[in-house]
Amino acid sequence: MFQPTGQLSKQKHPKVKVLDPDIDYSKAKSVHSISSWWGIGGIFIVLFVGNITNYTNSHLPDGLRNAHLTHFPNAFIAERAWKDLKILNDFGPKPTGTYTNEVLAVDFLNREISYIDQLKNRNQQLVVQNQIVSGGYVGVYMNKSAANVYRNVQNVVVKLVGHSESSSRHALLLNCHFDSVASSPGASDDSGSCAVMLEILRVLSRQSELNRYSIIFLFNGAEETPLQASHGFITKHPWAIDVRAFINLESAGSGGKEMLFQSGPKHPWLIEAYAKAVPYPYAQAAAEEIFQSGVIPSDTDFRVFRDVGRIPGMDFAHTANGYRYHTRYDSIDYIPMSVLQRTGDNILALTRTIANGDELGSTERHAQGYMVFYDFLGLFFVSYSADVGLMINLSVVLLSIIIPFLSLARSTSGTHGKQIRSETMTGFLATFLGAGASGVLCFFIGLQLDAIGRSMSWYSSTNLILGVYCCPALLCQCIVHLLCNRLFGSKTTPLSLALKVQARLNGVNLFWGMITLGITFTGYRLAYIFMILILCSLCSSTLISMLALQNTVHKWLLVHMFFQIVALAWSTQFYHILMNMFVPITGRIGSSINPDVIIGTLATFTTLFSCSYLTPLLFLLKKTDKLIGELVAITLIAVVLASSTHVGFPYRDDAVKAPAVQRHYITHTVRKFYDYNGGERYTDSGFLLQELDRNAKKTIEGIAMPDVVTPIREIRACEKELFCAIPFYSIWHQVLFENYWLPGPAPVVRQAVTVSLREKEQLGEHEHRLHLVLKGSFQSSLIIGPKAGSTLKRWSLLSEIPTPIEFNGQRGHFVLLTAGVESEPMNITLDIRHELKKYDGPLVDLLVTTTHWEYHKEHTPVFNRLLARVPGWAHVVPSVAAVNSYTF
Repeated sequence: MFQPTGQLSKQKHPKVKVLDPDIDYSKAKSVHSISSWWGIGGIFIVLFVGNITNYTNSHLPDGLRNAHLTHFPNAFIAERAWKDLKILNDFGPKPTGTYTNEVLAVDFLNREISYIDQLKNRNQQLVVQNQIVSGGYVGVYMNKSAANVYRNVQNVVVKLVGHSESSSRHALLLNCHFDSVASSPGASDDSGSCAVMLEILRVLSRQSELNRYSIIFLFNGAEETPLQASHGFITKHPWAIDVRAFINLESAGSGGKEMLFQSGPKHPWLIEAYAKAVPYPYAQAAAEEIFQSGVIPSDTDFRVFRDVGRIPGMDFAHTANGYRYHTRYDSIDYIPMSVLQRTGDNILALTRTIANGDELGSTERHAQGYMVFYDFLGLFFVSYSADVGLMINLSVVLLSIIIPFLSLARSTSGTHGKQIRSETMTGFLATFLGAGASGVLCFFIGLQLDAIGRSMSWYSSTNLILGVYCCPALLCQCIVHLLCNRLFGSKTTPLSLALKVQARLNGVNLFWGMITLGITFTGYRLAYIFMILILCSLCSSTLISMLALQNTVHKWLLVHMFFQIVALAWSTQFYHILMNMFVPITGRIGSSINPDVIIGTLATFTTLFSCSYLTPLLFLLKKTDKLIGELVAITLIAVVLASSTHVGFPYRDDAVKAPAVQRHYITHTVRKFYDYNGGERYTDSGFLLQELDRNAKKTIEGIAMPDVVTPIREIRACEKELFCAIPFYSIWHQVLFENYWLPGPAPVVRQAVTVSLREKEQLGEHEHRLHLVLKGSFQSSLIIGPKAGSTLKRWSLLSEIPTPIEFNGQRGHFVLLTAGVESEPMNITLDIRHELKKYDGPLVDLLVTTTHWEYHKEHTPVFNRLLARVPGWAHVVPSVAAVNSYTF
């Protein structure tokens, strides 16, 4: 029987409740659809908000000058601090043991402190002590154990006596270090901090009222060696037992804001003091957990005060412009007074708060639990206990899933719960698969760029990261959402397009909620990063539900986007923090790690973090092909720029006052090998070149041309000499970097550390004691390699012996020897056990390396010609080394 078409349609879909009545499925899009141009508009919104957060991350207050003293007599004056910094900067590099560090810098600090003492308020009392200290400890670097021994390093210590000194000698410690690495003036790392401390001392000493507790200012002269002068203070200075808390000022960059990136451990009152005191907060508990995980190749005096002194404290560091860290560009030319003003205002306020608070007198009573803390764009600071954080995270996650579901169910009169759950799971699955697929895509891009020799193309042009990694990551996430919609989305859903998209957004809540709870229940505090993102979504869905906007045309979308602007401000802030931190680090992590994989991974994460609540909105677009096409075009353009043009060249000189250099260490070396009887076996010489980043080998080969460098493990000395007789000055460089050898004429080495055998003593049938004399007061290292059948049981250097390290199939104990003020010869005893009774042969190989850093006047013409071949966009640290190899 013939039936009209309309009746047939009703019979096919008898009871479908269409919640979107203004739709014609045969020829038109939903009324909830928006123009395709909004896809591109969304990208511009992300970039616009990202530029705002970039500005807030770099904005600094104006520096106060001496003329402001009339109006601000108790304020931090940046101009005075800047003048102190200029003097320290103009001394040039200040490695421990050099004249600039041990004489010029120490004399300046004593002279300036004397001026401060003369102009202090008559109610104040300053006590100054110059500490020259020797000692040592066993440290662990890259999971390798080494002895760290120092002799006659210097500290300048000042106590601003507090009101309670007569009854309770509790004190707050402020610490900086005035030494620097070789070839760097160290203006930010860490002379700027010392200038800030001098100004804080100046300001506090001129106020009429005494602080409640004493404040100790420690200007330490051996941090880069590493962490030696702070160890000497905390273990041997008489004032160390009075310290109840500390503030450590450091730098891992050059300028910018100082970040609070470590606190405690425990002692939540320190974070409460920070929240109460500082006018310009910049702190993230996530930075603390990332730093303490060991993924950042650096360390600070915080470790010594915390682990050796068992003292709670706070660690601050400037992290911007890490390209200049430990290079010749870490100079005052790149540090405006505003940097000192911001740091000074914060640390002065914090010092006053802690030194006059109740907690410093009874710190152990306040050592209860950990704190979650973070700032929002520097506008305000939030802190709460980790236990409260657990409850907040759990509540936000559950509410963010339950409220949208109930809201959507209510808007459909409770008749379509199954469809809402289905769309929610589709949104979750698309987000999860999109994250994985975008990660794989960016990993593949990183491998390909590295394979064609274009690794680190974004190093000096960081905006390339947006096109090379962020854009394809977003493209991949969009495509996965579209595919999931086609594969799992219902073609006959009764839900309107608005309700469908909101259900998909609830799937995003489920994705981040699972991550948040997983991190929370494993004990990490950084889960707050994801909680804030979910909180923004919770606020929008709650408001949409309260106003019954779920199925309105575009009104719900406006509410959602309003809160997503806040979420974007939060998420893009972390993009800038992570990239500013890790991009420069890739220039000093060696060649074995592909840096494009690191940056690609971070870009994938931050893209998902920033755009996950925007990606489901693509279903609102009348056409998605325009957005997909734009993303493809941007990706292709960025990849071409990175792989085929000068834009992708990683490095940059100082032409535009924004250097991004490649780093090199070149050591001109002479090696002498002695036999068991003390006779010289042979001598050779050459240059050691270290490969500090992925592209360094090409540069090294260019520097050596027309000669050819040899990988260090392939040189002749590796066949029989302990650790290839390489002039290693730190365990760090041995473990992390590849090294190359270039034969050449001998350098001029007028003085070197030598070791001689004074006496060999038989302690028992199996045990022997070697009495050695070490002569020479220079930066040096020892590698002690017991012969086959021998074991080092005891020594006089320290109370413990580090676990032997392995290199080239050999085992040895590494000792770093640092000398500050010149010292007398050093007597060393080694107790060695041999498996044979009354053995009377060689027991141990000993390699001693002397390294001269600021030795430019002694460079030979050949060395100078080699250094002249280093490109202008590279930074080289030259040194001269003497290696003496002994058998005892």
